[in-house]
Amino acid sequence: MTRTRGILALLLALCTVIVTGCAGFPTGGPPEYGMENGGTGDGSQNVAFIPNRPQPGATPQQIVEGFIDAGSGPGVTGNWDVAREFLAPSIADDWAPEVSVIVDERAERDYVETQEGVVDFASEVVASVDDKGAYERADLSPGSWSFRLEKQSDGEWRITEAPNGIWLDEAQFPTVFHRYPLMYFDRSWQYLVPDVRWFPVTKAAGSIADALVNKPPSEWLVDSIYTAFPDGVTVVPSVLVDDDGVAEVALLGGVLGANREALDRMLTQLEESLRTAGVTEVVMTVESTPVDAEPVAVRSTRVPAAPLVLTEAGFGFLTGDEIDKIPGLSAAVENVPAISVQVGPERDLAAARLDSGAVVRLNAGGTEAETLDTRSGLVDPTIDGYGTVWSVPRDDPGAVHAYLPGGDVVEVADAWSGATEIAAMALSRDGTRIAAVVSAGGRAALWVAGVVRNEDGLPVRLGTPVPQLAVVGGAVIGVTRIGVTWIDDVTVGVLSSGDAESAVLEQVVGGPTSFSTAASDIASIAGGTGISSLRLRADDGTLYVKRGTAWQPTATGILLLATQQGAPQ
Repeated sequence: MTRTRGILALLLALCTVIVTGCAGFPTGGPPEYGMENGGTGDGSQNVAFIPNRPQPGATPQQIVEGFIDAGSGPGVTGNWDVAREFLAPSIADDWAPEVSVIVDERAERDYVETQEGVVDFASEVVASVDDKGAYERADLSPGSWSFRLEKQSDGEWRITEAPNGIWLDEAQFPTVFHRYPLMYFDRSWQYLVPDVRWFPVTKAAGSIADALVNKPPSEWLVDSIYTAFPDGVTVVPSVLVDDDGVAEVALLGGVLGANREALDRMLTQLEESLRTAGVTEVVMTVESTPVDAEPVAVRSTRVPAAPLVLTEAGFGFLTGDEIDKIPGLSAAVENVPAISVQVGPERDLAAARLDSGAVVRLNAGGTEAETLDTRSGLVDPTIDGYGTVWSVPRDDPGAVHAYLPGGDVVEVADAWSGATEIAAMALSRDGTRIAAVVSAGGRAALWVAGVVRNEDGLPVRLGTPVPQLAVVGGAVIGVTRIGVTWIDDVTVGVLSSGDAESAVLEQVVGGPTSFSTAASDIASIAGGTGISSLRLRADDGTLYVKRGTAWQPTATGILLLATQQGAPQ
């Protein structure tokens, strides 16, 4: 039986803090706002902006400025009612705010009334979000738009021609729109794979369900994942969540014809996608009748909090001053002169690059390393859950080879097309995505591409990389070393180590970028499970962990910092 839904409680929970603008019409400066105690589950705080309404006697330029500022206030219904007050009745109902979001720099906004009733607006664009909630970074490019206004019967100016969409200052954006991962399955149906989207918090549950079921995955990822929802099945894009966090999701189409396994997977995708919107349980319904389904078990990509390192005491997990060794595999690592190591999820295999430059596979049950790749100039290898080791030469980024456990070698097609050099490469722990720092068009950049596999899990090719991810090395003069690691399922960390200092870039795939700086002698980077477990190793063996915005030393005597691709389950 479905539970009673409490829409009023939901709206109150989403808008716990309401902050009004200053009295009168705003003339400049960012709007002020407050934050409630606690968060939303995605690391953000609940914030509600109430923009200023049109003021009597406002000029056309002031009306346009007020309309742009009103993009920060979707309101409790998510309909941007205040922004619509700046529009003439003839277009107010047709204006579509969620067609696009332009993220810009408020300080660079410029308004010019070029003739009576015509106002040109310009700003520096930081990023954009499309109607599917997909975020795309921009190279701080100028944008311009034109608005037409007419005096209404009451003598007040109102906008009669306006582009669809809203504008948000980059500082406001993550408070008005929150990050929500849509969850799909990998090609083995073992892992859930996130596809990050951004929606207004006021109606997040409905937006998530709509994007997951009614719209396609991101184009760069579509060939690397599966969805349990068959063609013809849609969702009603209006989801209410009751006081207990239970959401009713109404499905349309041939749902009842699906087998139990498919229904269970559908429920799993919905529940895990809606979790960051405060949903604890999902009830799928067809014509108000609950569908009998249970979530399926999926494999976690979490790794232990303890760093995996090599010291004089050996290879293993560092807990205090002790090394907790991995049976069999620790000895295999200790027996070779490794300069990089990545351990597979079962901890029975590892990929390593030796001081000779060769890439090898280490086996917990073997006595000798299996030499795989002896091409010159290889970057650090990466290993997937199938035991396949991926390797590529620095000066030939298209020559990615995947070395299968049985001895066969796959030349991965369409690898890093357009890149002239590659500095580092790492697979996500679910094996569906691969990150690399490449040189293309005269600059170093982070690229992430989907991994396309066949039905047996063997890699076939790489998809087209995500557009417009971060430029690497811009904060470092004289970059000498670059490393890349997956911090968690949606965030990639990039180390750029230079003569003066090192920079650490944290890039959400499908979101904004953040930077921090560390000492100049950082040699390697390793992700864990979230930002707090990201670690750096310096040339002198000091291990660093991020505390707030600074990197703090936590251990010494570290000879090698390894990365992990998961944990046995």
